[in-house]
Amino acid sequence: MSGRGLIPEKFSKNGRNVSPELHIEGAPAETKSLVLIVDDPDAPVGLFTHWLVWNIDLKTSEIAEGSAPSGVVQGKNDFGEMGYAGPQPPSGTHRYYFKIFALDKTLDLKSGAKRQEVGAAMKGHIIAQGQLMGKYSKK
Repeated sequence: MSGRGLIPEKFSKNGRNVSPELHIEGAPAETKSLVLIVDDPDAPVGLFTHWLVWNIDLKTSEIAEGSAPSGVVQGKNDFGEMGYAGPQPPSGTHRYYFKIFALDKTLDLKSGAKRQEVGAAMKGHIIAQGQLMGKYSKK
């Protein structure tokens, strides 16, 4: 998946529903942990979360296809599932943002937390961020 390209079908709920390989670099030296949030701002219900991963170790430079790094905590996406849930727009083309946040602390949240809890815990602790955007159309 490239920075502004189309998301291949294998990463969608219509395909194999596996997360794409992601590369992480450039976190500031004072970073204590990383958070990954994947969302769709074009969903009819508003911002729709597809993946929440936190307490990613700073030494992590790659997230392999179809997996989460060891030692991380994952939350519930807006499908009500744990872990990654690929694109499945009801109609048209949607944008999917893969956002990485560098934090000055680790998050003390249990597995299964929702987006609002993760966002509240991150508040005031984000020291850097980056994002990758891909598009997916209903087949």
